[in-house]
Amino acid sequence: MLDAVRSLAAANPVVLIDGRSGAGKSSLARTLVARWPLSGRVQLVALDSLYPGWDGLDEGVELARQQILAPHARGLIGVWQRWDWETGAPAEAHAVDPSLPLILEGSGLLTDETRRLGDVRVWLEAPASSRRARALARDGDTYRPHWEQWARQEARHVTRDEPARLATHVFEVP
Repeated sequence: MLDAVRSLAAANPVVLIDGRSGAGKSSLARTLVARWPLSGRVQLVALDSLYPGWDGLDEGVELARQQILAPHARGLIGVWQRWDWETGAPAEAHAVDPSLPLILEGSGLLTDETRRLGDVRVWLEAPASSRRARALARDGDTYRPHWEQWARQEARHVTRDEPARLATHVFEVP
């Protein structure tokens, strides 16, 4: 992925990282930020901060497309609101600088609409048992009652959008 970013010869490339819950998206994104191959800083946005609740996978992706990816592609500042999971309502706003590189990660991210807006597109594939163990170790009892509900939305995304087909890079994660 580092070579792919370097080869773009762009000052503000966009990296999209998709995969089901627990596949390693956030870990990969943080590693990519730490090892960013270009000079200057890179912005990282996790869709976990945008999804409007446990039934909001598709809506969160659409918010990311409208408020972050499309403005970034047009050279405009994008503004998105963080979803406050405790209150179940939008919270503070954040800006995305179109002159800076951007890494966006989250389940459901690779669609026909978003692929045009990402220079490097990653799909992470991992066995359900490993993903579930990682996700529940990370989020515990907060996530446990919603695992199946969220997994159904992810399965719908995989069937409908075929994200592995849209990816420039596919990685198998144990």
